[in-house]
Amino acid sequence: MKPVTIYTTRTCGFCRMAKALLSKKAVPFEEIDVTFDEASRTEMTAKAGGRTTVPQIWIGEQHIGGCDDLYELEYAGKLDALLEA
Repeated sequence: MKPVTIYTTRTCGFCRMAKALLSKKAVPFEEIDVTFDEASRTEMTAKAGGRTTVPQIWIGEQHIGGCDDLYELEYAGKLDALLEA
């Protein structure tokens, strides 16, 4: 399984929803909390092509986007294949 990285903040409902989906699927992930970490937030923004919202999610080296993008992959039946590819 490819590694999953998710940048979050403590008060973000979309972050909780994305983590819930990954947990439901038993997908391990690295969470990087950028709530009070400007260096990590700057890193996230640069890696995400200027996106500043959370969550920002990567599967392997591929930037997936945010929570809606993750759920869209799941509903389209493409998430499992992407995780295993």
